[in-house]
Amino acid sequence: MTATLDRPDDTAAAPKRPPRWWLLLGRDKLAAVAAVVLGLVLLTALIGPLLLGDAATRQDLNASLRPPSFDHGITGLLGTDILGRSVLARLVEAAGTTLSVAIPAVLFSLVAGSAIGMWAGYHGGRRENIAMRVADVILSFPSLLLAVVVLYVFTPSVANIVFILALARIPIYLRTARAEAAELKSRLFVDAARTFGTTSWPTIYRHILPIAMPTLLTVATLDFCFVMLSESSLSFLGIGIQPPDVSWGLMVAQGRQFLQTAWWIAVLPGVAIVLTTVSATILAAWVRLATDPAQRWRLTLPTSKRGKRSVTTEVTA
Repeated sequence: MTATLDRPDDTAAAPKRPPRWWLLLGRDKLAAVAAVVLGLVLLTALIGPLLLGDAATRQDLNASLRPPSFDHGITGLLGTDILGRSVLARLVEAAGTTLSVAIPAVLFSLVAGSAIGMWAGYHGGRRENIAMRVADVILSFPSLLLAVVVLYVFTPSVANIVFILALARIPIYLRTARAEAAELKSRLFVDAARTFGTTSWPTIYRHILPIAMPTLLTVATLDFCFVMLSESSLSFLGIGIQPPDVSWGLMVAQGRQFLQTAWWIAVLPGVAIVLTTVSATILAAWVRLATDPAQRWRLTLPTSKRGKRSVTTEVTA
């Protein structure tokens, strides 16, 4: 008679891996739609101008203020403006211009503000006070007003718009990163890293940044909406993107005088702005949950049960 030892089931004993991010995204229909909208906007900005050629700048006075229709090919699908230029082609061209301002401005302010904020929060003392006072000085000026003044003095261009919008948004990331670093620097794993002789920047990069990144990414996604709306506002005021370049805000400004006779010139760029910003806001809320291990479980629940489960958890706590 041979004795058999009970062996634990390897499959049952193995820790369950969290679902892939695309599976979590697929369970949230609203966030999935927002991701698809943003993906289409990005894809349109990248390959749209290559497919449409010079349709955005080609003028045809015989086709002036032609309403949207299917009778004049794809370029006439959304109508034409006062100079007979295709509104669809100009929307595609403007998407690239708008994103070429919003994305670099957000990335620059995210990197610079997060680095300075975590450095100041980790060290504390005089460094933290100096960084916070500089942030307070920048925040004391409304970012849009600061951009108006700077762009009025200097020549309005894409580079200048990116620089001034990025500079105005750095304090947002600086204060967020400083708060995260100041709270995390007293944690046991950070004390252990310092005990073993790890210097400040490796400690920040390896131990503080991964925990602070979900919050910073959420702020960056929301800030993308603000920067895009700021660029549109500056272009609408005439001190942003200048012709022959085109952006969504500039298209709204150029079409506002034709609202009663040719509404599509101004309304369609406005709809593009609204759809992009709303989609980015929805996706930011999803990213915040997906990147937070303590909250990711909510995304595994059916959409109809998330609110009930949240209320039950709060009452139990």
